[in-house]
Amino acid sequence: MATETTAASTCLTEGGSALGMPQLCADWIPNQVFWLVVALVVLFLILSRVALPRIGAVLAERRGTISNDLAAAEELKQKAVEAEKAYHEALANAKAEAGRIVAQAKAEIQKELDKATAKADAEIAAKATESEARINDIRAGALEAVTEVAKDTAKEIVAALGGKADARSITAAVSARVKG
Repeated sequence: MATETTAASTCLTEGGSALGMPQLCADWIPNQVFWLVVALVVLFLILSRVALPRIGAVLAERRGTISNDLAAAEELKQKAVEAEKAYHEALANAKAEAGRIVAQAKAEIQKELDKATAKADAEIAAKATESEARINDIRAGALEAVTEVAKDTAKEIVAALGGKADARSITAAVSARVKG
């Protein structure tokens, strides 16, 4: 009993309360180490058998999801590149087709314009010829009228001056003067 009293007396007071911090009592350290090892082994077994497989499954599922998402993103990126290429090809084809249509329309318009211009030129030439004929008729009529007026005037002037003029000499003089 004497040994129990010394052991108890180093960590406990006579009333049974602890002296200082009981965790630091050297007499209780082997007991604390034993329970620490038991707690760690139990904790290791629980973690290795239950928690870690679940965590590993979740991580594997996430890895699979991420790799699937990356593959899908790569596939969508490839489709987007192909779609962009197809868009640019379609745009180039549409521009070429539009250019061809514009050129064809210009050619048709030019043909119609050439036809209309030729028709207008023909009409203008016909009207110019007709106008020239009318002008020539008017000139001829005016020249005849002027000649007649000149003959009458010359005849009246000669008669007013007291001379006698025959129609031939007046016609010859007026004709010579009209010709230049």
